[in-house]
Amino acid sequence: MLESKLTIGSKEVKNRIVMPPIATYLCADDGKVTDKLLAYYNERAAGGSIGMIMTEHSYICKQGKAKAGQMSISDAGDVKGLRELTAVLKQSGSLAIAQLNHAGSAAPSDATGQKAVSASPVVLPVTPMMGDGTVPEELTQEQIKGVVNAFADAAEIACMGGYDGVEVHTAHAYLLNQFYSPLTNRRTDEYGGSLDNRLRIHREVLKAVRERIGQDVLMSVRLGGCDYMDGGSTISDSVYAAKVLEECGADMISISGGMCRFARPGHDEPGYFRDMSSEVRKAVSIPVLLTGGIKEVSDAEALLADGAADLIGIGRELLKNPKWADQAMAAINGGASR
Repeated sequence: MLESKLTIGSKEVKNRIVMPPIATYLCADDGKVTDKLLAYYNERAAGGSIGMIMTEHSYICKQGKAKAGQMSISDAGDVKGLRELTAVLKQSGSLAIAQLNHAGSAAPSDATGQKAVSASPVVLPVTPMMGDGTVPEELTQEQIKGVVNAFADAAEIACMGGYDGVEVHTAHAYLLNQFYSPLTNRRTDEYGGSLDNRLRIHREVLKAVRERIGQDVLMSVRLGGCDYMDGGSTISDSVYAAKVLEECGADMISISGGMCRFARPGHDEPGYFRDMSSEVRKAVSIPVLLTGGIKEVSDAEALLADGAADLIGIGRELLKNPKWADQAMAAINGGASR
């Protein structure tokens, strides 16, 4: 199944292997694409065996920058470098997807020069510490509108940069995930309290992004659907959220962790978020991507066959071995070279 094609929105992906966003922090101080970054992606894209390559989380505005060396997708001046990058990503037929992110309270002031903001003035319950570890300022409703517009602007910049699609990042304890999780959202207005209210900013972001990019550009959401922590978001929350995101125009859901980030305590088995992705996949009609702990082709095939996902993200293995996908496709095709 790993080698089969799949239609996602208006796009067709040539196989089910996805390189998910992995932060390299190889960009310049101002977030511009560098030769080092181009070389890194070229080493993985050149063989042509990855169906979709999602570039690392990129900040949509300076206040949402997570770390020095992070890629910017916040300014029209970024477009030139992004075009160079997408040319590398798409050289052998892979789809190129830009991940759009605002770090919220995980944005350190030494990287942004600004005070961190979040859904509520709550320090992130994550280890190791993200951001400054200081109490962030609660976003006003007017500031929330600014965040929504920044996501839409970034999506437009991604299109200008040659991307086939964008992914809205609401996982790994970053800003949109801070609104979604009851551990970090203590608001009493219409952006807090009930799950519907905690998803309000997501509805607004997806609506604004879709209006800006049109129907032909793929729109994915990386959903940190379950915190796997006492008092946090649950798998049932993730199922409800995924249905809402589909209704708002998402073409694909990428499942990952919430306040537990991209790991799951006590679990390292292949596809360790499969309990969540399987339930989400039953509830939606759009493709679901599963990433986490998948190292072997046999494990990827089993997860697809079991209905845990429609696509498989290979992160750490591609980080360690840039030719993993080429070798996987060769093995599936009986050792034939590609």
